[in-house]
Amino acid sequence: MVRTQISLTEEDYAAAKREARRLGISLAELLRRSLRRMLPADEERPWMRYAGMIESGDPASSQHVDEVVHGRKD
Repeated sequence: MVRTQISLTEEDYAAAKREARRLGISLAELLRRSLRRMLPADEERPWMRYAGMIESGDPASSQHVDEVVHGRKD
């Protein structure tokens, strides 16, 4: 990852912190997700636009991703 710095108004910062808290994610993750939605998708990998955005509620979901994503196990 590349680290960067941005400037926000106090109101935008407070609103972003509230939304991140509501979603149970960090402010950095909220900003990454927001930016990802705004940027054009890689035409060779359009599914990457959604990477990291689906939450199953299962802390072990990465161990059985096919079931989570496709509803089946291969």
